[in-house]
Amino acid sequence: MAKLLLKLQRYFRRKPVRFFTLLALYLAAGSLVFLHSGFSGEPTVPGSPRSPAAAEGPGLPYLGVMQLSRGFKAAATMPAGARRHGPWFKSTSKEPSERGKSRDNGGPRSRALRGRSGREKEEDRARYIGCYEDNTRRRTLRGMSFFDYKKMTVFRCQDNCAERGYLYAGLEFGAECYCGHKIQASNASESECNMECKGERSNTCGGINRLSIYRLELAQESARRYGSAIFRGCFRQPENVSIALPASQLMLNMSVDKCVDFCTEKEFPLAALAGTTCRCGFPSTLFPLHEREDEQLCAHKCAAEEFESCGSAEFLLVYQTQVQDNRCMDRRFLPSRAKQLVALASFPGAGNTWARHLIELATGFYTGSYYFDGSLYNKGFKGERDHWRSGRTICIKTHESGQKEIESFDSAILLIRNPYKALMAEFNRKYGGHIGFAAHAHWKGKEWPEFVANYAPWWATHTLDWLRYGKKVLVVHFEDLKQDLFVQLQRMVALLGVPACEDRLLCVEGQKDGNFKRSGLRKLEYDPYTPEMRKVISGYIRTVDAALKLRNLSGVPEDYFPR
Repeated sequence: MAKLLLKLQRYFRRKPVRFFTLLALYLAAGSLVFLHSGFSGEPTVPGSPRSPAAAEGPGLPYLGVMQLSRGFKAAATMPAGARRHGPWFKSTSKEPSERGKSRDNGGPRSRALRGRSGREKEEDRARYIGCYEDNTRRRTLRGMSFFDYKKMTVFRCQDNCAERGYLYAGLEFGAECYCGHKIQASNASESECNMECKGERSNTCGGINRLSIYRLELAQESARRYGSAIFRGCFRQPENVSIALPASQLMLNMSVDKCVDFCTEKEFPLAALAGTTCRCGFPSTLFPLHEREDEQLCAHKCAAEEFESCGSAEFLLVYQTQVQDNRCMDRRFLPSRAKQLVALASFPGAGNTWARHLIELATGFYTGSYYFDGSLYNKGFKGERDHWRSGRTICIKTHESGQKEIESFDSAILLIRNPYKALMAEFNRKYGGHIGFAAHAHWKGKEWPEFVANYAPWWATHTLDWLRYGKKVLVVHFEDLKQDLFVQLQRMVALLGVPACEDRLLCVEGQKDGNFKRSGLRKLEYDPYTPEMRKVISGYIRTVDAALKLRNLSGVPEDYFPR
């Protein structure tokens, strides 16, 4: 062996070019092997089998052995400067758009029976009313629509239409969902709605140019839409109606479209149908839209539309037009330096950005931030660039929960949200941006279990730390803010020391969503929480509930506890 090596050494010493050539080839081959091994690893894709550890859920630590601080493992894995932003993910899958014949896995009777059994399960949220004709040039339901040629289900269509306040949800061609406030077509034979849903073969989702239509029993009435308008409800005619609703027009052929168009042209945000009279105006102390009446009191047919209601002289049917109410849109920095620093504190995903939007509209002053987020600055939060101690903003957004950071503020609004919702919202923000969504692979991969293991304890310690170290803390539950925005916003504005202008708060109610609400079209259709996760999170909820009650505050809302 030694002789062989000596001969090779002498050979390459005489011919060094060949030596370096062989060395270069060896390095190139090694590089190719390395690259191949890097690409041949198992990718994380939707539907891929999960590891046993991921399937069992994370081993979450119990709160009792945690330090009450902001420390969490996820921070160590995130690159500096990227803590506030997640990458935007776009789906690259292409859905088939070409229509074909439905697959017949049974006779019309068996399919109808399967559809009926599915409908009985949906009775609590929707009522099936029949099969209707549809036309691509003149749709039967003319509200929002979306398609999913792989995973469409009856529930998904109903849920998305109900979330946007529509009265009806219709499914067509097994994969198309249409929403609307009224049905503008004739009935068809039930046998013509014969296509299975792409996401659940046990249910029927219309047919070719045929809609299976449901009336939504749980539609959010406060956000019911009619075309481009939003249904606000039935209200008693206010006193001094000509002052409360200053613009009016007699319309003998009244319809919702005509009244909404008239008020939009006159640049009013409210359109009120009073029989044959259309009235327009703003929400005000004379007409605050807080005391709704039974809709049956407004159920008087329109002269021009058989399927529509147009109210009466005594009870008005009110819609919100697309005209923006500008009475609460002006914002500026504080005219003089603030004497106190007020925190708007929350766990990530608890609605802090939305609360900032509401506070800016309600007070007319910019809010600041403990951090800097360029995307929020570009969307109008001009206080984002100011140092949090500048004193030019009405309050400061923060997710901090350490004693030193909390004691830096003179008072605080502590926003608390259901941890199950907050964790999912923050996970979506982390991997999809402020109004984006995490990719399916992230939910099914190791990212979600690791995220819950690190962030769920922080949800509890964040609240406990602010209750313990905070000075003059006002607790606001996200759910209460959504349900009773006017009252909760009054409480928040009072803490900020700004006189509450009632008309301005009423204006905020009409502009409450802003541009910071995720669409319901990408909702998960399964529960991402394992039983182990729920068990531990329930322990955190009970701990926070007890801490709130110990300070004579109302505990957490009932829906925090899993059913």
